[in-house]
Amino acid sequence: METTSIAGLWDRVFGTQPDPSQWLVVITALIALAAVLPHGVWRLSRNAVTIAHEGGHGLIALLSGRQLAGIRLHSDTSGLTLSRGKPTGIGMVLTAAAGYTAPSLLGLGGAWLLAANHITLLLWSATALLLAMLVMIRNAYGVLTVFLTGGTFVLISWLTEPEVQAAFAYGFVWFLLLGGVRPVFELQGKRRRGGAPDSDADQLSRLTHVPAVMWLVLFHVVTLSSLTGGGRWLLGL
Repeated sequence: METTSIAGLWDRVFGTQPDPSQWLVVITALIALAAVLPHGVWRLSRNAVTIAHEGGHGLIALLSGRQLAGIRLHSDTSGLTLSRGKPTGIGMVLTAAAGYTAPSLLGLGGAWLLAANHITLLLWSATALLLAMLVMIRNAYGVLTVFLTGGTFVLISWLTEPEVQAAFAYGFVWFLLLGGVRPVFELQGKRRRGGAPDSDADQLSRLTHVPAVMWLVLFHVVTLSSLTGGGRWLLGL
């Protein structure tokens, strides 16, 4: 019985699911776009992008050998990730560069999983990443945001029909791909107006002596390329 249960769970998580209909893929893309473009909606939905942004900083900090001190998420959709280690060098550069690229790269990875029909694996992987991030959150609003987001993934993956899971998974990945693009344009606009002097691009400029505008170009290349490639995978092109 135990072996059967383990085997069944393995098949459920790592097995493949049927392709959703093309109309569902297109509709979820339009819904994600509606969550990104209108300013009023974006003020709320941007919280999910901030989770991915700060999670990217935290993950790369750990992978590069830095000590992750904590992550804070704020109600104005800003965030802060603190790590300890050498204040210069490749680890610090990679950590600083990970934030604005993380949502789009996560979306690209998600699109690859969906193109391979691993809908359940995508949902469970996202849940695992959120649970791991929850341990490092250091403020109440951040805990609430990540807990509710992770709880949504758990409920969808356990309690809903495959069609609902597919719609949620595709909508989530479209949102990461589309939502990863807008913050870079927002940062570019703020810097043009003389704002955001301590942005990731400016920190990278101080670390590498490469102009901040070049880091903005890199962010644009990563986010737009991820949207293009991920979108093609999702649409089956």
